[in-house]
Amino acid sequence: MTTNAEGTAGDFAADLAALRQDVARLAETMSGLVQHQTQAAGHRVSAAVGDAREKIAGTAAGAQNRICAAGSAVEASIERNPLTAVLIAFGVGALLALLSRPHG
Repeated sequence: MTTNAEGTAGDFAADLAALRQDVARLAETMSGLVQHQTQAAGHRVSAAVGDAREKIAGTAAGAQNRICAAGSAVEASIERNPLTAVLIAFGVGALLALLSRPHG
């Protein structure tokens, strides 16, 4: 009986050691998986930030080009019709003067 009990205890100890090794390998595998997923998420975030930066830069460049074009168009209009430009400026100035007067 003692031999059988010692054999069973030895089997249990071996099974426990094997289980510990399996748990350790599982923990290593999970750690590697989490690390890989974290790196992948970091790469995706970096790529998204880079894409957003490029889109914002493109939009800003487009807006700047449109503003320059509008300024050039206004400048050309003033050069073609200087008297009209002076009259418009006078009218805007007079309107602002009327609006800024005290109402009392």
